[in-house]
Amino acid sequence: MADETVLHSLIPLTEFKAILGIDDREDPLSCFVLTASTYTIEEYCKRRLLKKKCLEYLGFFGDYIIPLREYPVRKILTLYSIHPLNKPNFVIPKSYHTIPDCGNDGDPDLWSAPFCLSVSPRLKIERGLSALKIKYWAGYECGEVPPDLASACMELAAWNMSRYRGRRIGLSGAVRGKATDGEHLESSMPENVRLLLEPYRRKTI
Repeated sequence: MADETVLHSLIPLTEFKAILGIDDREDPLSCFVLTASTYTIEEYCKRRLLKKKCLEYLGFFGDYIIPLREYPVRKILTLYSIHPLNKPNFVIPKSYHTIPDCGNDGDPDLWSAPFCLSVSPRLKIERGLSALKIKYWAGYECGEVPPDLASACMELAAWNMSRYRGRRIGLSGAVRGKATDGEHLESSMPENVRLLLEPYRRKTI
């Protein structure tokens, strides 16, 4: 059986196989369609959805509530204030929090909303403060993905599975190896999958 700890998938391999009645002989193809479907979903949503460590520089213009690019935010690791002529200063955790609050992993019902960093007005007294450097964990872990997002991955992977079963020759390289770069992604997806993904799609202006 494939190692699920390294599989880039929004749903576990065992769950996918159990629901579709797939045996171990089709593990390579199952891993491929799950990985390809997850990358397709992330591409459509314009964001990475699985848990990862993020490093972000936030321009500081006097606002004390600053949007963060990735969400849901699981934990802030470090925050530094950046000054053009001085070394970065470590900002103590009491001086900031997230909105929604990510303490103790926060409320999962709010995870589909973008997060903001709220900083203390005391930062304003730091002369020459131009930016903030933040490192944090964001995204979902496989097995705790919201039901509608997991359903979207399940439906897209099952849809691709039925299409690929008869086209193994063209996918032989991807099926035998690990699809990790999105090279063989399918750009199309069923309309019901698109509807499930709308709450998770990054909105651009």
